[in-house]
Amino acid sequence: MSIGVSTSCYYPLATELSLEKIALLGTGTCEIFFNSFSELEKPFLDELCRIKDAHGIRVPSVHPFFSFAEPYLLFSEYERRFWDTVELYKKYFEAANTLGAKILVLHGGKESNTVQEELYFERFAKLLEVGKEFGVTTAQENVVHYRSQSPDFLMRMRTFIGDDLKVVLDIKQALRAGYSPFAFIELLKNTIAHIHISDSNSQYDCIPPGEGHFDFGRLFAEMDALGYNGDHIIELYRHSFESDAQITESRLYVERLMA
Repeated sequence: MSIGVSTSCYYPLATELSLEKIALLGTGTCEIFFNSFSELEKPFLDELCRIKDAHGIRVPSVHPFFSFAEPYLLFSEYERRFWDTVELYKKYFEAANTLGAKILVLHGGKESNTVQEELYFERFAKLLEVGKEFGVTTAQENVVHYRSQSPDFLMRMRTFIGDDLKVVLDIKQALRAGYSPFAFIELLKNTIAHIHISDSNSQYDCIPPGEGHFDFGRLFAEMDALGYNGDHIIELYRHSFESDAQITESRLYVERLMA
């Protein structure tokens, strides 16, 4: 278990430059957020591996750039499109394998998506099985305006899929949807396999950890009590911070709390 940083923090900086920047900040764990098709090809993945290996970085997770289209591509009533998209997502699973990542973060279907819940769960379970063939877990992230924004929806998903379901808890997304992140922990418990962390205050719901009022001590205590051994990834937007020093200070702040 460690504190890491997502390359998405520096978007729209090129992914490889984001990884290098994070490496130079002394971060040992990094989530890779892909941003284009060529980034799934061997030459680019080799470059990412060169950077991560040169700096001793571990990559536990990857994030597709197709999140905006997942409701249409994966969670519609048109089955052929689903299977064609599964073939595309095999590229993500292969990329995860190359980087040593074990988790693929999925947004899933929009709240307005009309497909029946059971079909949604069936589709997710099928993608989950394909990921297993590559040694990668497809994990459902809670995201505002998506079905997964609701902890109750995730519980129904858990009931349908069983122990194979894993969830990415995103603090800022929970707050944006009007839920306490601790409500997800209370209900989902060991289903949570990965966590995206950020801080918040009365004005902003996504700022660097340590600059707001979120109770990270409680977060770590509750997850520790559950035997959580996943990572905590700092995931911000580029406008959420002004300097690289804030990223470093946030990581060190969280690491001190976990010590």
